[in-house]
Amino acid sequence: MKIEDIKNLLGAEVLCCEENTEREVFTACGCDLMSDVLAYVKDQAVLLTGLVNPQVVRTAEMMDMVCIVFVRSKSPTPEMIALAEDNGIVVMRTDKRLYEACGLLYSNGLCGNKVKA
Repeated sequence: MKIEDIKNLLGAEVLCCEENTEREVFTACGCDLMSDVLAYVKDQAVLLTGLVNPQVVRTAEMMDMVCIVFVRSKSPTPEMIALAEDNGIVVMRTDKRLYEACGLLYSNGLCGNKVKA
């Protein structure tokens, strides 16, 4: 799925790096605890979150994520947007709640990482 498709599915507004919305992504995760993202998330390209602080962008950068979607119309600070721009990370905002946004993406073919037994 392209980031552009995510934008359209979620009715999202692109806040930075719109030139990268043609990138293809295969996985996503929804989480507000960045420690969980660091501990449990592998090979995720898109992070959906309601947490608005610079650690979100830093975590996405460390995990090689290419897109952050802020849910519930949350707005990142100008400093967060600048940091994402410096790293080529697409940042979007949607009015959807985390559960609904994740459900829409999952039901349209964007999956999370596999859980190992």
